[in-house]
Amino acid sequence: MLAMQYSFTLPADYDMAIIRRRISDNGHKMDGFHNLLFKAFVLASRDSQGHRTRENLYAPFYLWESNEGINRFLASPGFAALTASFGWPAIKLWSVWQAQLSPEFTLAKIATREIVRIDPHTDLAELQERESRLVNLENDGDEALGSLVGFEPHSWSLVRFRLWRSYKNDLAQVGTQVYEVGYLAN
Repeated sequence: MLAMQYSFTLPADYDMAIIRRRISDNGHKMDGFHNLLFKAFVLASRDSQGHRTRENLYAPFYLWESNEGINRFLASPGFAALTASFGWPAIKLWSVWQAQLSPEFTLAKIATREIVRIDPHTDLAELQERESRLVNLENDGDEALGSLVGFEPHSWSLVRFRLWRSYKNDLAQVGTQVYEVGYLAN
């Protein structure tokens, strides 16, 4: 499995209703896309109630079964339309160590993403085992509906991405980006 994300930083006065409308009009088009386990249409808005952010962001997050789906998507008319509207994004990819989705994961309203640096000479097997244990939803009393962890060896970082039923104040921690989920395609 592979996780993928790109992000567009939008002007501070950008009308985020445009992004919400774009998600509402087009999100369903990704349902059933080849090799896609999910696409979280996520955004962060300076005007959000409760979980304010410093920047307006549109930052879809994907979980793919294989790179075949990524290749097909990036060559698709949908991605071409996105880049025509917002520009050519840098795309982050992570090899997924562990992912777990509850049957109700499409009900998520909030997502969090944390990118953590992996120190040089870290025991990767130990790190993978420890991080993979944290993905277990059955031991999570915090209403998480989905969780994954993956790593990227170019910059030596890992990603922790979680889907939540609702917002709670303790989600907004230093180093964690909180997003509103506009739609979850699967």
